Amino acid sequence: MRDWSAGGHRHGVVLCGERGWAVDTAMDLLAQIDFMRVLWVSDCAPVSQWSLTARQVHTVLGSETDAVIFDAYAGLDPDALGAVAGTIRAGGVLILLTPMLRDWPQFDDPDYARLTVAGCARDQIQGRFLRRLARLLMADAAVMVVGQNGQYAKIDIPNATDVAIEQTPPVAEDKFCRTIDQSRAVDALLRVATGRPRRPVVLTADRGRGKSAAMGIAAARMLEQGMSEIVVTAPRLDAVEQIFAHAARLLPQAQVSRAALHMGGGSLRFVLPDQLLGERRSAQMLMIDEAAGIPTALLARLLDRYTRIAFATTVHGYEGTGRGFSLRFQKILDARVPQWRAMHLDTPIRWAADDPLERLIFRALMLDANAAEDQAIRGAAPADLHFEILDRDALLDDEQCLSQLFGLLVLAHYRTRPFDLRLLLDAPNVTVAVLRRRGAIAATALLTTEGAMDADTCRSIWAGDRRPRGHLFPESLAAQMGLEQAPLLRCARVVRIAVHPLVQSRGLGTHLLEKLVGHACAQGFDYVGSSFGATPALLDFWSRSQFVPIRASATRGAASGEHSVLVMRALSSGGEALAASARERFEAQLPQQLGEPLSALDREIVARLLVAPNVRPVTLEAADWRDLVAFAHGGRPYESCIGSLWRLGCAALVNQSAVSQQQRDAMIVKVMQRQPWRLAAEVLGESGRAGVLRQLRAAVAALTMQYGSADALVLARDLSRR
Repeated sequence: MRDWSAGGHRHGVVLCGERGWAVDTAMDLLAQIDFMRVLWVSDCAPVSQWSLTARQVHTVLGSETDAVIFDAYAGLDPDALGAVAGTIRAGGVLILLTPMLRDWPQFDDPDYARLTVAGCARDQIQGRFLRRLARLLMADAAVMVVGQNGQYAKIDIPNATDVAIEQTPPVAEDKFCRTIDQSRAVDALLRVATGRPRRPVVLTADRGRGKSAAMGIAAARMLEQGMSEIVVTAPRLDAVEQIFAHAARLLPQAQVSRAALHMGGGSLRFVLPDQLLGERRSAQMLMIDEAAGIPTALLARLLDRYTRIAFATTVHGYEGTGRGFSLRFQKILDARVPQWRAMHLDTPIRWAADDPLERLIFRALMLDANAAEDQAIRGAAPADLHFEILDRDALLDDEQCLSQLFGLLVLAHYRTRPFDLRLLLDAPNVTVAVLRRRGAIAATALLTTEGAMDADTCRSIWAGDRRPRGHLFPESLAAQMGLEQAPLLRCARVVRIAVHPLVQSRGLGTHLLEKLVGHACAQGFDYVGSSFGATPALLDFWSRSQFVPIRASATRGAASGEHSVLVMRALSSGGEALAASARERFEAQLPQQLGEPLSALDREIVARLLVAPNVRPVTLEAADWRDLVAFAHGGRPYESCIGSLWRLGCAALVNQSAVSQQQRDAMIVKVMQRQPWRLAAEVLGESGRAGVLRQLRAAVAALTMQYGSADALVLARDLSRR
């Protein structure tokens, strides 16, 4: 029996055959090796074995195992595979239980349930992801592949002497730190907490380098030094378990719960990112783990609020990537806190450098995918580019193209994860479009086909009785906006759109979107739609291509931290009728929503949502105009004409050219969103109520001059002469 622990490396084993045989063989193998902590990822593990389903794997993040048996018969969840592989420590093994590799792509994988959509059968899934994975397993010299009935496909695992092993890294002087990298990270965090303010640190590392542990050790030291309140945040509580565990290890006298640690007068507590912004108090130190999984706009707001803040993220992660985070967020850091510091942890803690299993997982899940080289993209303009709808079977055989494509998606979106690779390759309703420059991918977009349902299904969706999987856009129009006919029509939804960072702001995104619209029109779609976390820049981007907003979500998305907005562009007469109805419903609802669920929505977003594609005349009652003139030019109190002011805002702010930006904002924040005077003054940068009133009176005077009735204009002139 070979020495699995040789060199501190980890290895992979594939047992392919019938499920019962694979399970029995795995048990036999485990019986011959002295593994202490073995985890089965399966829905039917042997009795007495520690087991979790793929959905439960997140509960062991940060812990360690000696061996993991991943039962692919229960479904190959790419995110779960990436997550659980990171728990295996040096000398450990990942054992995959699979059908025969040549048959695996035809296997009806239970995980396909997440890929199928209403109207598409399971047999439409081509198994491309599994085909690629089987090919990689066969080609990897460090993976042992064993087939049933003596069909040994490959059994040559190299001996330790055949694998290049780096020397054991020097041990840190700090007894609580396992590497010098980790010790330096702790020191950097302490400098943020005790040094000059507004000098954050950004820690990056691949998994297993101890960055979360470093944050826990540093937090304990801060509490020992008398800091009263430290807050840690992350996309979810599970992600910070190691921070609390390592802080508790250094502070055995502390009172510890899952989301808080108290010692004397000091505390370390977990708060979700969006909840942090709602808190009135600010902690002395904020530590953000897995920052790549948090929207950049939300991180920027936290950066503005906290003077002592540290960011940490995984570079190659199964739930978001730090590479895109670094590119997007560095610009914000450079502009707002130019003395920020970056630190990368290189040295693995759980396994030796150049680990065979880490290499396998990176490649299999494309955690190391890279967008096109800069020299191939630099200077690209729309006229240089070729639009193409990719053949996904051909894409499967072009590893360079696939890497460029997925690498670009990783850079562009903070939540790109391994499951998205499977979605890209296998989802039956997905279309992949690219812009190429001499073969290199400069921009890409993913579209899904939605709608085209029968009348009975449309009625069920409208009534709230059915929610067909994979038809987000027409379902939202029917169930949320009452447009029962929406699912009847064919919708092409833009799920992702990404432009290479080197050539952004050069019109490539707009050029790609126009090509997509042309393709959808040629394919007989009735409209193109999309949904995204609203920002002023994104709304402007979609507006340039004649997409109109038709709905804003009442709550902020847990993932984006922003209110989602739906936009659409009609392609057929049916689509035009639907778009007109949707916009009419939106214009009727939005003013009311601004007074409550959207009262905190950014005023720049509100301004863009209020603008109507077809400006209509402003018609108010004579009594309203008299109230408004008395407010603008006389001493009429605000409280005496709230209704008239609101009706003016609803009717006139669809065209904002008559007022200055400050006047527009005053109308939005105070009249439409009904913010208290103190908060309105703070948002508008005024000293108090008097300043807000001054802007409101000026806005109403300008709007009256633009839209007022003849009698209102005469009255305004009379009052102005007084």
